[in-house]
Amino acid sequence: MRQAAVLVAALMILAACPASAAEHAIVLPAPAYDPPAASGEQRLVVAGGCFWGVQGVFQRVKGVSRAVSGYAGGAKEAARYDKVSQGDSGHAESVEITYDPQIVSLGDLLRVYFSVAHDPTQLNRQGPDAGAQYRSTIFVGNAEQEKIARDYIEQLSNAKVFSAPIVTTLEPLKAFYPAEAYHQDYLVRHPAQPYIVYNDMPKIDNLKRLFPALYRESPALTN
Repeated sequence: MRQAAVLVAALMILAACPASAAEHAIVLPAPAYDPPAASGEQRLVVAGGCFWGVQGVFQRVKGVSRAVSGYAGGAKEAARYDKVSQGDSGHAESVEITYDPQIVSLGDLLRVYFSVAHDPTQLNRQGPDAGAQYRSTIFVGNAEQEKIARDYIEQLSNAKVFSAPIVTTLEPLKAFYPAEAYHQDYLVRHPAQPYIVYNDMPKIDNLKRLFPALYRESPALTN
């Protein structure tokens, strides 16, 4: 699916379309419930479309020491790009975020996730990519993560900050499997690739514009 999307994006750009995709991103209210986490590194796994862009966004958030593209939701033997791309593996393209809660809170990460990293109102798709592997999901690792995420979804829904219902689901995190090496740091390594230019670079611009206190120029690379 993505290979076709890359070709379409390239043709659109060559046809003098805008240099970047139209991205509707807004500054969201902070979660009403966002208690301080225990000291030490914390991890959050989210899915929201192609992991290239989601990884690229969180690599530029202050307090994030590592953001890894991978797969979550399915079996270990199916955690391969060729299997996941078929759409029936149970996996979603996901990103495991390692962060310092003394610098950035879980609530801050969720604000970026819902506002900048993806569109939480698109069901089983993001932009040109369609299928369950592109679903909007937070893979919760513990009861506290689940409460913060669930309460925030309810808060945003009640405030009607989006023009359509939020379709983000919460799934228990059973395991996270890093994706193949060529997927890691993809946005950083291929900033001029047409798919990245059209679909993902606007996310970086929006992060810098809407969340300047969280933005950093130097990304946290996987290697």
